[in-house]
Amino acid sequence: MRAANTGSPPAPDRPLPRVVIGPRAGAAEWLEIWRYRDLLRTLAERDIRLRYRQTVLGVFWVILQPLASSIIFATIFGNLAKLPSDGVPYLPFVFAGLLPWNLFAGSTQRAGNSLVAHAGLVTKIYFPRAIIPLASVTGSLLDFLVAGMVMVALLLLTGIGVGWSILAVPALVLLILMLAVGTGLLFSGLSVYFRDFSYALPFLLQFWMYASPVVYASSLIPAKYHVLYAINPMVGVIEGFRWALVGGPFPAVALIESLAVSSVILLIGATVFKRIERSFADVI
Repeated sequence: MRAANTGSPPAPDRPLPRVVIGPRAGAAEWLEIWRYRDLLRTLAERDIRLRYRQTVLGVFWVILQPLASSIIFATIFGNLAKLPSDGVPYLPFVFAGLLPWNLFAGSTQRAGNSLVAHAGLVTKIYFPRAIIPLASVTGSLLDFLVAGMVMVALLLLTGIGVGWSILAVPALVLLILMLAVGTGLLFSGLSVYFRDFSYALPFLLQFWMYASPVVYASSLIPAKYHVLYAINPMVGVIEGFRWALVGGPFPAVALIESLAVSSVILLIGATVFKRIERSFADVI
């Protein structure tokens, strides 16, 4: 049977609505991270759980690693090489240097490899990709807090004590995070395209450590080179930590240089990351 003719013309074909999900332009891209703050927290918590899952000692590794390194450095550089520690017992002196360094190196290492490690997540759904390295940096704060309590105990045991200058530590931590985020964004983005950056990062951090006053005092560097030496942003941070924890002169010039260089590195890392972010899912 033929269908009844209603007398009305057939409805024209209408294109289906098309919704494109992607990163916003300009500063709105970074403000969008606030909308995904729950994802940031979830990824940071997941990073911490995976790091210590199926370990007998768990979070106590955070105590053992810097403490064992400090004892080794104190034995080799303090007792055998007789490196100066500016009148401070060498063990708390070197631990005060390892505390900020471990936060920076651990955050940068994890952030630099984070996108490749979360390739499955990047290719499946949309979210601001910067959340992944940011979560890796945030997850390192727990390690720092635990090691910080060991530092306080060490100060009390060695008779140095805890002064009001310790209140400057949160500001110094923010400076470390600024530098770690900038470096992590740069290496995580470039590692998507060239895995060489993932392999080069540990070597860079190892070189960076010995170019920083972690196991030695900045007083070993001739005074005429101090301004040039402080271009390394970790110099001001480490000397700032030592001032806040074990005493000594306030490194005003070094901290100003550290803030300036860290800001530049953060700007470069964020700019490069955003320029190449759109094709992460296709390349990774």
